[in-house]
Amino acid sequence: MTLAHVHPDPVAGPDTIALTAAVAALLVAFVYLLAARRLRRRGDIWPRRRDGSFTAGCVGVAGAAAGTDRLPGGPFTGHMVQHLVVGMAAPLLLVLARPLTLALRALAPGRVRRALPAFAHSRPVGRLLFPPSAALLDVGGLWLLYRTQLFSATAHRPLLHGVVHAHMLASGLLFSFAMSQLDPVRRRWSLAVRGPTLLAAGAAHGLVARTLYALAPPGSDFTTADLHRGAQVMYYGGDVVEAALAMVLGVGWYAAGGRARARARRMRRPPRRRAPVTGTPPAVRRPAHGKEAPT
Repeated sequence: MTLAHVHPDPVAGPDTIALTAAVAALLVAFVYLLAARRLRRRGDIWPRRRDGSFTAGCVGVAGAAAGTDRLPGGPFTGHMVQHLVVGMAAPLLLVLARPLTLALRALAPGRVRRALPAFAHSRPVGRLLFPPSAALLDVGGLWLLYRTQLFSATAHRPLLHGVVHAHMLASGLLFSFAMSQLDPVRRRWSLAVRGPTLLAAGAAHGLVARTLYALAPPGSDFTTADLHRGAQVMYYGGDVVEAALAMVLGVGWYAAGGRARARARRMRRPPRRRAPVTGTPPAVRRPAHGKEAPT
């Protein structure tokens, strides 16, 4: 993934890094589609909208890896489009496709099949999926990137640039996973924890965008118009993705409430009484050995 303002060193080969990231994203999408096809061929139900969601997320990552040099608006604006796709929109699309659930259903019984739930329910993963921890890793990384010299350092170090974008994707996935909790995890946090966390993370993300509108990242030399446009893309685009994530939380809360009410109704329902037996019982004859037998 190449920032639009970077002048790559031909020896470092940043195009190779970008091509590798794009191919890897498309390969992951292909594996997902194969697993979904396997489920359907054996008669299981797997909604096709999840296929579309996962494919769109992978294509977005691959497109961002190809660079945004040709986007109008300037280099910083192009970088912010990358930020929205890689760090926010694509992670949400990938998580909505429930990849862990698909893997657990598609894999054959064996060591890998047993290792996945053990990993998802492990204590370290549970700590990372604690919503405030996931939000801190996500938004804290943005503050570190844009309010220190790290952003300018990525312009001349393609490997560091790739690591930064990999962290952006990983932290976005972690945050979306912790907020939505669609796949089986160690602990499912209530809306009382996830809702305020999402609001706080959105406010922090907006604050980062406001600071960029007023002050460029240290060591950069973007034009004022490009800086303002990029900050606006980050601010309003982030609001759109966060609103979509809030809708996911709301739908999940509504569905969970409906299931809880259905269980409560089943618990309160009185047990069925067996109908009384009517009519004359069959006659009984006594066999020669003294035991009764029905006629």
